Amino acid sequence: MDNVLIVVEGIEAATAFFTELGMEVEGKTVVEGDWAGRVVGLEGVRTDIVMMRTPDGHGRVELSRFRTPSAISGEP
Repeated sequence: MDNVLIVVEGIEAATAFFTELGMEVEGKTVVEGDWAGRVVGLEGVRTDIVMMRTPDGHGRVELSRFRTPSAISGEP
């Protein structure tokens, strides 16, 4: 595993969960702007990101909570 992105609603709770599994916070940031929107295919992107590192240091889990755009609910 190199890097896995997981979109979460509660970034603090998700960070605590992965910390309990033995992962460490490698960094935190806010990402926004046109370039970020092009990467994910959305307009007006603003997201909080927490990068978690596996205990062996070789894998990462990227937790992301989108502030904008607003999430939409899925239909069955």
